[in-house]
Amino acid sequence: MDRSLYIAMSGAKQTLLAQTANANNLSNAQTTGFKSDWEQFRSMPVFGAGFPTRVYAMTERPGTDFSSGPLQTTGGELDVAINGEGYFAVQGADGKEAYTRAGDLRLTPEGLLLTGTGLQVIGQGGPIAIPPAQKLDIGSDGTISIVPLGANATALAVVDRIKMVKPAAGNIEKLTDGLVHVKDGQPQAASADVTLVQGALEGSNVNAIQAMVEMIELSKNFELQTKVMKNADENSGVSAKLMQMA
Repeated sequence: MDRSLYIAMSGAKQTLLAQTANANNLSNAQTTGFKSDWEQFRSMPVFGAGFPTRVYAMTERPGTDFSSGPLQTTGGELDVAINGEGYFAVQGADGKEAYTRAGDLRLTPEGLLLTGTGLQVIGQGGPIAIPPAQKLDIGSDGTISIVPLGANATALAVVDRIKMVKPAAGNIEKLTDGLVHVKDGQPQAASADVTLVQGALEGSNVNAIQAMVEMIELSKNFELQTKVMKNADENSGVSAKLMQMA
């Protein structure tokens, strides 16, 4: 009796965890450069003394969908998108180098180039700082050129170059900060094979319709598990009454 109760309880708990991951994907369907997470259920036997007699459900995140999202033309001079494979290098909250596909950049009053979430964009020698300019242009190779304030419109000055990398697919993972990290922890060298497009942003690769369908399926699965728990509780109550009568 208790076996069915605990098995159903573990199934309901893991369904809620899967629903959390799916809800996170759905809530980021409009987030620039977001990469959706995969989750799946797996049966896990309980090991211990004697032969395993119970199998519980477990939700795991086997990986991240690193496929490209759709490109959206914005025309903004600070909006950039990776063309094909690759990532922008940024300085994470821990001070270490991390990577992202989000190219919604902005300038602070001090001239620091940041992502939309406030992370510093890394250039050839560290975080990029841009002096006051009347015009800014970002080339396909990440080179940042400006026309300084008060200068002639033809007086272009190269400021820095956005670091873009192309790590091996098997050496990257997305962590809880939403950024891509290399598994070996070593900063990647800039790659000349990665190019970008100015005036465009990469959208999220989340399929909103698929995420909604999965949300409905997980809700039905949770309801089924709770019904099993209720039936197990009712059967336990009936058994207790029969024992009292005996």
